[in-house]
Amino acid sequence: MSRRPVNPARRLAEGGSVPFVGSLHSKSRSSPLLSIGLVIVGALLLIGYSYSGSGGARVDKEALSRLEGGVSCTLEVLRSLPALKKAYGDSMHKVLHVGPETCTVVSKLLKEEDTEAWGVEPYDLDDADANCKTLVRKGIVRVADIKFPLPYRAKSFSLVIVSDALDYLSPKYLNKTLPELARVSAEGLVIFAGYPGQQRAKVAELSKFGRPAKLRSSSWWIRYFVQTSLEENESAIKKFEQASTKRSYKPACQVFHLKSYH
Repeated sequence: MSRRPVNPARRLAEGGSVPFVGSLHSKSRSSPLLSIGLVIVGALLLIGYSYSGSGGARVDKEALSRLEGGVSCTLEVLRSLPALKKAYGDSMHKVLHVGPETCTVVSKLLKEEDTEAWGVEPYDLDDADANCKTLVRKGIVRVADIKFPLPYRAKSFSLVIVSDALDYLSPKYLNKTLPELARVSAEGLVIFAGYPGQQRAKVAELSKFGRPAKLRSSSWWIRYFVQTSLEENESAIKKFEQASTKRSYKPACQVFHLKSYH
């Protein structure tokens, strides 16, 4: 089943017409040039919006997520990269991302200077684009069930970032997965998790993830980290918050900074 949001342009094409064009026709039959002009202006605005900011494809996906009324913590990883770089510095040189749409995150990280990146996609890649298939073919991105041991040696990566994955695991599997994520990280683990009551990006959750998301409170997560002997990284937390404030960035997801096992 396709995981990606449907392109609004495709929906418009399948509908046979742009919604606001019909109303213009009924009220301005005597002025066809006005209708054509408004359609052209609207198209230009849509193109400009899609490609504004730092990267057309990324902004387009963020826009689609908002249009669908949900929140994607994987897209939040992309938004937070400048703050993460300030918080972790040299620890960002060898990064593993774990979560859906990992090809998007890995592609972005690989464009950063002095950064190597790998990804683990916990779900299917049936709708992968050519770039993602290339990353998989090169072994940079792997499809793996994170309820089982990851195919990496201990401390293989300086930093591990996980998003939109742990929210779908029961405590039974979290007990296995979270220590495993910490095992393969050498200098830190960053977790992006949804807020309780938050509407997730509209995807076919039951067929894709096997269960609806279980959005837990920050106090629940902190208690759980203590139970699994994972310590919060106070230094990284402070630097991340300072960088976020400086950039007027407010995460749409909970962000937890943890130390690796030593």
